[in-house]
Amino acid sequence: MSVNTILFDLDGTLIDTNELIISSFLHTLNHYYPGEYDREAVLPFMGPTLHESFSGLNPERTEEMIETYREYNHANHDRLVTEFEGVLETVQWLKDNGYKMGIVTTKIRRTVMMGLKLTKLDAFFDVIVAIDDVEHAKPHPEPVEKAMKLLDAKPEETIMVGDNYHDILAGKNAGTQTAGVAWSAKGREHIASFEPTYLFDDMRDLIEILGADKK
Repeated sequence: MSVNTILFDLDGTLIDTNELIISSFLHTLNHYYPGEYDREAVLPFMGPTLHESFSGLNPERTEEMIETYREYNHANHDRLVTEFEGVLETVQWLKDNGYKMGIVTTKIRRTVMMGLKLTKLDAFFDVIVAIDDVEHAKPHPEPVEKAMKLLDAKPEETIMVGDNYHDILAGKNAGTQTAGVAWSAKGREHIASFEPTYLFDDMRDLIEILGADKK
C-alpha cells in the first residue's frame, strides 16, 4: 500500500538543535557535577526524555535539574537552532503533494513551537504529539499511534522519520515503516544499527522514495 503519511521527530531530524541540547546538558550537569561531564559524555542523554536522563542521576533533584536545563535551553534557543539542509524543500514538496504530516517528539509543546516558528516550519504540520500529550514516551508506540489516529492514517501507509533509536523503535512498535537520518549526532552507523526501513543521507532522499512510489 502506498505511503500517505509522514511522521517526523523534531530535534536532530528536522531542526539542528544538537549544539543547543549539548550545551544545555553541559550547563546543567556542570552546575550539579562540576568537571564530570564533557561533550562525549552527554551524547547518551540525547533522545530520552529529560525526566529519564536526570532521574537516573539524582531522583530527588530531577525536577530541579529539568528546570535548570529548560531555563538555559529557552534563553539560548534562537541563537543556536537552525533547520537542516533540504528540510524546508522536502516538507513543502510533501504539502504540495497532499501528504499528511505530523511531529512526534519527546519535547514539551512550548519548546516544539519555538523551534518550528524560528525555522518557519510551523505552517506545514497537521498534528503535533509532544511529551505533554501522552503517558508513554518513545520508544513506546503510544505517541506514534496517537499521531496516526489524529491523522486518520494506517501503519502500513506511514513512515516514522527520526535521528535516534527511540524514533525507529517507536515506529516499529506501532507497525510503521521507519527512516533514520544519517546526520544524527550519534552517527550514521548508530542509527543504521537499529535497521530502519530507509536511511537518509539528505532529507530530500524522502522525495526520491515517495516520488518513485507515485510513478
